[in-house]
Amino acid sequence: MARGFRQIACLTLVVSTLAATAHAQTPIDPLDARDGRRLDRMEKVVRELRSIVFKGRDTGVPVVVQPAETDGRIQEVSDKVSDLQKSLTQLNGQIESLAFDLAKARSETQALKAEKSALEARVYSLEHPPVPEPVAIPVPLSAAEVMTQGRQRLAAGDNAGAAESFEDYIVRFADDPKAVEAHYGLGKARIGEGKWSEGATALIGAIRGWPQTSWAPDAITELSRALIQLKKPADACRILGELSQRYPKAPATIQTRAAALQKQAKCTP
Repeated sequence: MARGFRQIACLTLVVSTLAATAHAQTPIDPLDARDGRRLDRMEKVVRELRSIVFKGRDTGVPVVVQPAETDGRIQEVSDKVSDLQKSLTQLNGQIESLAFDLAKARSETQALKAEKSALEARVYSLEHPPVPEPVAIPVPLSAAEVMTQGRQRLAAGDNAGAAESFEDYIVRFADDPKAVEAHYGLGKARIGEGKWSEGATALIGAIRGWPQTSWAPDAITELSRALIQLKKPADACRILGELSQRYPKAPATIQTRAAALQKQAKCTP
């Protein structure tokens, strides 16, 4: 109780001092509008303090001066700032993670683009193979060179090339004695390509007159084989029947092959 009255006495003294100061001061210069508003606020505070002091004195209730709420509000603001900082830290972490994922995705995208380009280039190369440079083949000048070229190609299994050489020989050197051999070579090349009709035609031109050459018996058997493929077994049998008479010294391999063709054509003895 004594403490309460001491507080009242102190407040009374403060109020009286403020009031005396407020009324005792005489401004030397006229107050402007801002100073007037400030003085009004000070008088309002003095009146409120005086009311509080008199109320405490009359009721005997101790006057308790409450501390300002500034500290509490500062703490509240500080807590909010701390929360915001935590949120900002979390957002920064998320941003860094997203930036890492984005960089990784970009790297993977670049790798996929490079792989796609490589695959497209490979597909293009498969669909558009490089055209080989044409090989310049010197054109033979003499009949002997053309004949040699045809024989070499035929022996190497190049039936198309051999046919080209022998046809060239027949056109350019039709009057040459070896033109009949060119027909024989052309016939074998066409039969090697499975062109039975063209092969038979060329071989007929080769054995016309039953030439006495080393290749004639082979031409007979090749022509017979073509005729059998062309469904002409009777013609094949007739030609095979002449083989032993026209070429009695034909190699054993030719005679064996001729016998097999006669059996295939169902030739009668």
